[in-house]
Amino acid sequence: MIVCIAEKPSVARDIAEVLGAGERKEGYMEGNGYQVTWTFGHLCTLKEPNDYTPAWKSWNLSSLPMIPPRFGIKLISNPTYERQFRIIERLMQQAEQIVNCGDAGQEGELIQRWVMQKAGATCPVKRLWISSLTEEAIREGFSHLKDQQEFQPLYEAGLSRAIGDWLLGMNATRLYTLKYGQNRQVLSIGRVQTPTLALIVNRQLDIQHFTPKQYWELKTVYRDTTFAAVIKKSDEELALEEEKSKETKVAKKPEENKGIEPIESHERGLALLEQIKDEPFLITGIVKKEGKEFPPRLFDLTSLQVECNKKFGYSADETLKIIQSLYEKKITTYPRVDTTFLSDDIYPKCPAILKELHDYDPLVTPLLGTTLPKSKKVFDNAKVTDHHAIIPTGRPAQNLTDMERNVFDLVARRFIAAFYPDCKTSTTTVTGQTGGIDFKVNGKQILSPGWRVVFEKEKEEKEEKEEAGDNILPLFTKGETGTHTPALYEKWTQPPRPYTEATLLRAMETAGKLVDNDELRDALKENGIGRPSTRAAIIETLFKRNYIRKEKKNLIATPTGVELIGLIKEEMLKSAELTGRWEKKLREIERRTYPAATFLDELKQMVAEIVTTVLSDNSVRNFTINQDKA
Repeated sequence: MIVCIAEKPSVARDIAEVLGAGERKEGYMEGNGYQVTWTFGHLCTLKEPNDYTPAWKSWNLSSLPMIPPRFGIKLISNPTYERQFRIIERLMQQAEQIVNCGDAGQEGELIQRWVMQKAGATCPVKRLWISSLTEEAIREGFSHLKDQQEFQPLYEAGLSRAIGDWLLGMNATRLYTLKYGQNRQVLSIGRVQTPTLALIVNRQLDIQHFTPKQYWELKTVYRDTTFAAVIKKSDEELALEEEKSKETKVAKKPEENKGIEPIESHERGLALLEQIKDEPFLITGIVKKEGKEFPPRLFDLTSLQVECNKKFGYSADETLKIIQSLYEKKITTYPRVDTTFLSDDIYPKCPAILKELHDYDPLVTPLLGTTLPKSKKVFDNAKVTDHHAIIPTGRPAQNLTDMERNVFDLVARRFIAAFYPDCKTSTTTVTGQTGGIDFKVNGKQILSPGWRVVFEKEKEEKEEKEEAGDNILPLFTKGETGTHTPALYEKWTQPPRPYTEATLLRAMETAGKLVDNDELRDALKENGIGRPSTRAAIIETLFKRNYIRKEKKNLIATPTGVELIGLIKEEMLKSAELTGRWEKKLREIERRTYPAATFLDELKQMVAEIVTTVLSDNSVRNFTINQDKA
């Protein structure tokens, strides 16, 4: 018999139906030479400290650091899990071959490998690797089963991640609880959880300590058009700013605003106003530039979570559950992905997928019967690893909840828009001068909407225009002159905005650096903290531990969370950048370019150093807030 093991009963049923295993048994289905069984996600986990030695059962500073000579796994204590495992164990020990049908990702690989190890499986193992659960995808996957050994680096990366989280979480949590929590307050520390909390706390402290600065803007109205004064920095200041932006990899100012600075002195502003108020306004230049706006990228999990949070207020965890449900209903492809690109082999399938999106016929019809464009911004094998971007499968989107419909609509429209022409725009910059001071105004027109028609809804269109700063200008002529109405406006600098789940996800993705540019964000993803599939769970953990709360869409650190981060002096525990470097090494383990053993040795050394540093701390740093009352 060939034993196939899936991650959920529903997935096992889909696979069994395709394989012809229609006879229901207790805990599995059988037929046509196959036995198809399932787990319930994780059946096994790493052993607890007291499973290695009774001395580690009680929390004691003298037992730290706890570093087992060899890590082991155990069944999760749950009667349902234990009963299902006994069935799996019996099937595997009698099997001629096993097919690992777990989710095609790092966590799915780890879940199933641990079960096979615990069951003592010794027969050959193959791997089913698919990106959707449609009948066609399952059949194709079984006709191209891969050898389990091909996925050894994926397993090693997942195991390293689990061990690393155990080492840091178990040791640091006990260390801080005993040293500073006075053994009354559990202070939970995590490899990704703590740097994520630090991002929120540090942003909150920046807001609290922000001192508004007054400044002024000089503007004038000429022919019902508002022109802004151009107050430029010196060449030396501009060169310094350019160098700083390279070092920190932050988004640059838009070209049209480059060098424009506010007026910091009221007296200077009044003097400039006096300088121009009785002078005529002269149009000195008109520059028109036609440009293109490319269709928005397809979704990876993080960008989908960001969009759902912005548009519908869904939490990252809610979005993950919804898109996972759409995947299991065979309506969208595998969701836990970190790429926005498709591989070349998907291109021939795209016309058929589009054709089946009947709810979008008015948008799809113009594409059918034509050769679909194949843009490098959509199809790029080099940007696809285990899975491609999230797209529809072509199966009917029926019996969906309102939330599922909303998420599917986003995915479907992005997919359709990818094959539409670029949006053609015209940007006009008009410059003027009065009293020796330069002024400018920018206007933008949509010449050909292209892909924008896919998202055309009256309200959204209005919002998009406002965001884009669209401004239809009257027809000016270079050299024309006339009267104008100048004014000086008082302004105040604004503090940073609190994180929302959308902006926090972006910050986690880029190790704390907030950038708008897609290409730059791709480059920073290598050092992101957490994985796309785990970031939602990390945020939920911070909520559950009362370290953060939500005010409308804003994430606010509780007094408990603020005090915990203030208590931690070891930068390596709370730095998003340092954690990002560990994440990069985990990705390198997947690619066979970094040894898993080296990564674990580094983590063990780091944990030992943290223990030594904290134990030698003689300062008075006690945690004062009772979490239950916070």
